[in-house]
Amino acid sequence: MRAAVLYGTAGSMILTALVAAPAGGEPIWPDPAGVAEMHGTAVAAQRAAAAGIHFGKCSKEQPIPGDLQCGTVTVPLDYAHPDGKRIKLTVSRVKATGKDAKNSKRKVPRQGAFVYNPGGPGASSMYFPLIGFLPEWKPIAAAYDLVGYAPRGVDRSAPLSCQDPKHFVKAPSQSPTHPSESYKKERIAEAKAYARGCARRSGSALRHYTSLNNARDLDVLRAALGERKLTFMGASYGTYFGALYATLFPSHVRRMVFDSAVNPDPDQIWYRNNLDQSAAFEGRWADFRTWIARHDKVYGLGATPEEVLHSYEKARAQLAASPAGGKVGPGQLQGAFLEAGYYDDYWPQSAMALSAYLKGDPKPLIEQAGPHPEAAAEQENGNAVYTAVECNDASWPTDWRTWDRDNTRLARRAPFETWDNVWMNLPCAYWPVPRQEPLDVRTLPGELPPTLILAAERDAATPYDGALELERRLSGSVLVTENGAGTHGIAGGPNQCVNGYLNAYVLEGRLPERSAACAPHAQPKPAAPGDRSKSAETSAGSAGSEISKSSSRSEDSKTARQAP
Repeated sequence: MRAAVLYGTAGSMILTALVAAPAGGEPIWPDPAGVAEMHGTAVAAQRAAAAGIHFGKCSKEQPIPGDLQCGTVTVPLDYAHPDGKRIKLTVSRVKATGKDAKNSKRKVPRQGAFVYNPGGPGASSMYFPLIGFLPEWKPIAAAYDLVGYAPRGVDRSAPLSCQDPKHFVKAPSQSPTHPSESYKKERIAEAKAYARGCARRSGSALRHYTSLNNARDLDVLRAALGERKLTFMGASYGTYFGALYATLFPSHVRRMVFDSAVNPDPDQIWYRNNLDQSAAFEGRWADFRTWIARHDKVYGLGATPEEVLHSYEKARAQLAASPAGGKVGPGQLQGAFLEAGYYDDYWPQSAMALSAYLKGDPKPLIEQAGPHPEAAAEQENGNAVYTAVECNDASWPTDWRTWDRDNTRLARRAPFETWDNVWMNLPCAYWPVPRQEPLDVRTLPGELPPTLILAAERDAATPYDGALELERRLSGSVLVTENGAGTHGIAGGPNQCVNGYLNAYVLEGRLPERSAACAPHAQPKPAAPGDRSKSAETSAGSAGSEISKSSSRSEDSKTARQAP
């Protein structure tokens, strides 16, 4: 039985006992709402409100252009002990312009702070406030201070690490869709070593990097910004701890946008959500191949999705035998095409690179899919936070036979991403610290102000069922669907219908009476091999496309930690 959500103020009650998980025997923390943690959050928020955030120039290590300012907010590492160890989260801001986008002489009243999180877990929104200079976001930037931040564990916010960044990215690498038993044993050993590395490098602090603490941090940030109620938009994983926030602190919510929603059902967190994600990526991979086939005259990769798949598998075989530039093997190819599963504006450059490679020119593929050593530290940090949060949040199967059975079955119909998703998450089977019991996200009628959910019908990273489930659980929420589209993160993107609903809600608090739908945005135009134009920016006029891409940085690292 899951613990009820507690809103009491019995701060003297401290829950420290462990109980056994019914399935794998691993310890979990009872009472996810946490009476002591709720009291600790109130204490921390009160302190943050008094201290505020002293915004000034950003550090030399963060060379950010424009009018962006940086500061910090202090939060407890453990909310059950608000007087114990504390950590600092870095925050960024661009003040509201107050300028009407259509009439520069007309002043726009300031509505407060608009806080954004791009997901992950493990992604930062420190650059987000600069989005206000792009046309799609100017109306919101006029009325709101745009606020980004690095969540706990990310970047300069008490950063987590699980291994030496020099050893994080291994290239070239294999990525078998039907791995051998010997390959599985290698990856099991690697997952165990990675989990041990997380514990060794972080010690007792590791268990405090959770979605619930991310939600509590968000309330402290709200208070530090001087906001009585929070206006927030979360994308991808940001929708999950945003939903936790709405459940824990419904009276603190002003407006909330959930863009590309994670399924918040406690039974889905996180093992089953990853199975559903792998299945959904197969559908999106089929969409991409269909688009390539439609433009066979440009790419010459096949006139049917099946022929395109044959071309892709041919490239995989060649790269396995002889990596391109000594850097790009099947694992790097799969990683590049996984990115295309997130964003269809990557389709032209990905198809162009594959076409050029098969015609004897590996340079575009090396440029697109090759490793970037200069980003290794950031990637390792993002991966560490992703792993810690998802492993800490819930119980995972601890018996390899369960993983093997479920994913062998799934890979028969969805081979594209299934096993790489397993290797990304397998450290959670051997996680060395106690797990939490997921909070049952749910609000009663009138408890939470109306909220807006945005979803693309064919989104693979956060399958559409998640948006439907979130709508059922948050009373008064309204879902806007981009039909027939699959881009991950649609707010502020190329679909003006979606943007109309977003602006009406964020600027005026208006929502449609019931769930609404928008026609899909136009698919990208093909770019021929040899075309050095920025084909990835086919829809780059869309700010939403750009900010939502940052939400995939940790998710894209599912392909980064590969065995040789």
